[in-house]
Amino acid sequence: MRIAIIGQQDFGKAVLEAFVARGDEVAAVFCAPEKDGAKADPLKVAALEKGLKVYQFPSLRAPEAQAAMKAADAEIGIMAFVLQFAPQEFVNIPKRGTIQFHPSLLPKYRGPSSINWPIIRGDTKTGLTIFRPTDGLDEGPVVLQKETPISADDTLGSVYFDRLFPMGVKAMVEAADLVVGGKHREIVQDEGQASYEGWCRTAEAEINWANHVDFTYNLIRGCNPAPGAWTTLTGKKIQIFDAKKHLFRTFGTVKGKIGEVSEIGPASFRITAQGGQIEVMKAKGEDTKKIGGSELATALGLAVGSRLGG
Repeated sequence: MRIAIIGQQDFGKAVLEAFVARGDEVAAVFCAPEKDGAKADPLKVAALEKGLKVYQFPSLRAPEAQAAMKAADAEIGIMAFVLQFAPQEFVNIPKRGTIQFHPSLLPKYRGPSSINWPIIRGDTKTGLTIFRPTDGLDEGPVVLQKETPISADDTLGSVYFDRLFPMGVKAMVEAADLVVGGKHREIVQDEGQASYEGWCRTAEAEINWANHVDFTYNLIRGCNPAPGAWTTLTGKKIQIFDAKKHLFRTFGTVKGKIGEVSEIGPASFRITAQGGQIEVMKAKGEDTKKIGGSELATALGLAVGSRLGG
């Protein structure tokens, strides 16, 4: 088939390579302009290496963007990780329209951090959706969905890189074949089941040690590797990445006060939260790289009884 790809970063690159590998014709690649001083976008680099036509419009609303899409004469548009707004005047140009990837089971978790939030909220499954883009954010009819479980110890990294990323690449190809072949169904999203969450950024990733250890552990998992759940020591930030959860079983097993370092071992240290402890296996201080928990404890001068947080 003859396609146009709209996307960016490694996911966009992987989708491009999947279509090229099976012999599809890529008529044009649309990718967002890089910020000043930033590295070249991986999708752009891959497309140029293959001799493909690449466009980088500051806005897909621009008449120039629409003219470029018309000139591509594509059967279908493929939106693979797109942060730019793509208006209907643009996405409806290909003969079979456009399909878009979103890493959640729409209509749940519409929005930009749709992998973080299911983990943070303790959900036991998530997935991906291929849908028709509309002018509403992640609101268009569903073409295809795939599910994946979230285990008790999954992180943002394991859910995305191990499962949603490869599943998403395959799903984009599968959905394109269905649409171009006229074999797909479009299911209108149930607004009664819809939810929208915004970005999970630094402000949302701050740890409150008074929260139950289950919530704290889910926050750490859902922010690993980005944006990195964090706490403070004497005003300086500590980001916690790899961690384990330990529940207190009886009153006699409680160690330390809320927010205190309760144990320091050869590979990690533990912090007391409500109902249990967080064992820190890998973390990063303001003045260190990402290192093992025990190494960080030594670098920061942590001791049993050191207080973290507000």
